[in-house]
This record gives sequence, C-alpha cells and structure tokens, in this order.
Amino acid sequence: MTQNKFDFIDRALAERVEQQQFRSLQPLVPVVSQSPDTRSNRVWVWKQGRKLLNFSSNDYLGLSKHPALIEAAQAYTSQYGTGATASRLVVGNYDIYHQLEEKLAIACGREAALLFSSGFQANMTLLGTLLTSQSCVLCDRLIHSSLIQGILASGARFYRYAHNDLNHLETLLKKGSSQPFDRLMIVTETVFSMDGDRSDIAALIELANQHNAILYLDDAHALGVMGKQGMGLAAFHPEIDLVVGTFGKAFGAFGAFVACSQKMREYLINCCPGFIYTTALPPAVIGAIDAALTLIPDLDEERQHLMNQSKTLRDRLQKMGYSTLNSDSQIVPMMVGESAKTLELSQALEAEAILAVAIRSPTVPKGSARIRLTLSSQHQPEHLNMLVQALSSFITLI
Repeated sequence: MTQNKFDFIDRALAERVEQQQFRSLQPLVPVVSQSPDTRSNRVWVWKQGRKLLNFSSNDYLGLSKHPALIEAAQAYTSQYGTGATASRLVVGNYDIYHQLEEKLAIACGREAALLFSSGFQANMTLLGTLLTSQSCVLCDRLIHSSLIQGILASGARFYRYAHNDLNHLETLLKKGSSQPFDRLMIVTETVFSMDGDRSDIAALIELANQHNAILYLDDAHALGVMGKQGMGLAAFHPEIDLVVGTFGKAFGAFGAFVACSQKMREYLINCCPGFIYTTALPPAVIGAIDAALTLIPDLDEERQHLMNQSKTLRDRLQKMGYSTLNSDSQIVPMMVGESAKTLELSQALEAEAILAVAIRSPTVPKGSARIRLTLSSQHQPEHLNMLVQALSSFITLI
C-alpha cells in the first residue's frame, strides 16, 4: 500500500503533461448583442476579456441563440416548472415528452422515438441493454468514445473494421455468422465526429440484412444538417434498427433520442436502465427541442450555405498544404500530426482572435492531432477570410 492513497492521480496527471495530453477547462461567454445582424453575433465568444471568432462549436445552424428556442424554453418552464421531478416511469412523464417523441418519429420516418438525457448516456445504456457477453459487435475503428464505452460495458466481444472499409466489415461478418454468438451488431456513425467523412448507409443496410445483424447508427453530426428535411442521413430508412440522434449540436439544445420500431421502444422502456432510472429532461429543454424541430425542415438555404462554406474552407486549406482527410461535411479536420505543434498552432490562432481547439490523443489516434474546424451556417465569407489570413502567417508550424 502506498503512503498516499491518491498517488495514482499524480501519476496520471504527470503522464498527461508529459504526453501533451493535459487538458483544463477554459471559461467562455457567448457574445450577446441587440444588433439585428444576429447571424454574425452567434459565432463569437468572449474568453478572458478577448473577443474570439469561434470555429470549434457544434452549433451547426446557430439555433442555440435563436429567439424561437429561447421563447419556447421560457414558455415550457412557466407551464411545467424547471424540472420533471422524477423518472418517466414514476411521475415525470409529462405529456410534452410523448408529443415530442411522436413528432420526432414522424420527422425521421420511423414508427417510434424515445428520449434520452444525452448522446453519451444514450449510447452507453442502449448498447448495454441490447448486447450480452455472448454477443459480437463489429464497429468502425473511428467510432466515438461513447459507443466504445457502451460496448465495453456490455461485455460483448467486439472487433474493429478498418475505417469505412466495408470489405473488411463483410469479412468479419462472415466469420461472426459462423460462430455461436447470440446476436451480431454493426455499430458506426453516419458522419464521423473527428474526420468529417460519411458512412455508406445503403451498403451498411445491405450487409446487415445479408448477415441478419442489428444495425446501430449514431447520426449525431448529420442530424439537422443533412438528409431529407435535415433529419439526418439515417432518416427514412426503416431497415436501420436503431438510430441515435442528439440535440446538443444542430438542434442547439440538449439531450438525445433513439428512432426505432414500436416494439423496440417498448423493450427499451422496460429493459434499459439509462431510461428507467433517470429523471426526465427538464421542460425548458423539451421546449427548445420542439421549437428547433419546427424550424429545421425549412432551413434548406442555411444547410446549403453551410455546405458551400465548408467546401470553400476545405479547398482553401488544401491549397495551403493542409490535409483535410476525406471530409465532406461541416467538420473540417486540419491535420498537423504532432500534439505539441497542434497546440502551438491553436495558441497562435487564438492570438489572432481565432478560437480553434487542438484535438489530440486519446480523442484521435496518436500522430493524428489536428485542429478540428466546425462550421456553422452563421459563418460568413469574411469569417473564413479571417481564419485563412491568420493561418497564412503560421505555415511553418505544420
């Protein structure tokens, strides 16, 4: 027994510092202005008294500051209070939850939907509920930590296929089908949160059907910005068994949901610990989500602007010598490689009033540190010009 029972904390923190992985919380304050030019206001933040242009937010449509969401959150609070007071299976099951789930199911072209507290919590508890120690999971090598943690918690055997390599996935499915697993599951994202590229949804559906595998897709970064009426790449595909969407990104709010069959919804209500044993989302959050769901189908112009700006940025970065991998979304990785150089570049950009956060291991594989640029429909050409102009002074850092 060591003399200090918390020696493990000192060792872990020292290791993070040595490996350029130490992180700290940096308080930010959103820029609030009464100016009618709200579009440009929504991409600025205050940090330690300095106004910074934000290129690291997941607020893809700028809805977190939209008056309709704020008004709905206030109205729901006035009517229902600040909290749900209990889990939904006790006395926290207000009518607004059912109404929102019905709207979500229709908007996604599915039989049913079920709300969860967050995307991370949903993935953790859903996978733990759907899998056993006798199950086999085949997942893309670059899936989000929440998915990995959920698979690990389930005790299932899992194998990673090479990123977006469906030939590799098919090989693993054939092997899995020949073994006595109680179920096979494919787990991946539709738009990858760190690389910004997409899965081949149609091919995944075909492979899942061929091998009788459960298909589980995390649609977090497509929801709101891609697909029919902006409802994600997995929307209107009833062949996909479970689709997880989150409200903390393009919806500008908080929480998550799973779109699925009615039978699956009933199973989760009865068997999913993360649903059964947690207090329901606050009414204000439900109001904001409902307002966003009303707005999003009519935001085609904003979605097109977002994709145009994203392509323009990728093209300009590539001309400067930066790799953006295979990104074709609003997530644009600007590859650097070494953690130290990535941190240096992020700090240099901040000195030029650009907030662009460095992403390092273990969030991404070692040697693939990057500045992860995330665009909003609120970003304008002049904002991209500011970023590129700032970068042009630091080419020697890559």
